[in-house]
Amino acid sequence: MRYDFNADEMLKIAIRIEENGARFYRKAAERQSELRNRETLEQLAGMEDTHKVTFEKMRTRISEAEKTQTVFDPLNESAQYLAAMADTHGGEGSPAAADALTGKESITEIIDIALGLEKESILFYIGLKDMVPPNLGRDRLDDIIRQERQHIIQLNSFRRKLQA
Repeated sequence: MRYDFNADEMLKIAIRIEENGARFYRKAAERQSELRNRETLEQLAGMEDTHKVTFEKMRTRISEAEKTQTVFDPLNESAQYLAAMADTHGGEGSPAAADALTGKESITEIIDIALGLEKESILFYIGLKDMVPPNLGRDRLDDIIRQERQHIIQLNSFRRKLQA
């Protein structure tokens, strides 16, 4: 069975993924013994918080058409489905990514993990594009993908600073 979603629902997924991404960095920070590494990871968590706010602002600017429900859903099952999609897609928003941290990872390894997760998130959003009809805000997914690409640029910048 095929589901179609709207831009509002996609932005809800993006917001949840950013929340989970911030959780990943905070959990990694808790497990670091070196203050500098903890501060770097807390800074990255703060960036995810900022990205979440960006997506929340994007949600306030979408049209009513982009909020149009695509299915009759009196039990709000689509919201539960979307939450599950956000939590299990395998990218930056996967709670499993944070849970897999052992505390033995170096800061560079954590950033490498995060880079891989960001790339997976981009692939996830690209895959969702076919599930959002143009009249329901498919182009908003391009905005989300652009933000995710910025995350990769920012992470690469952090990585270069660490190696300097």
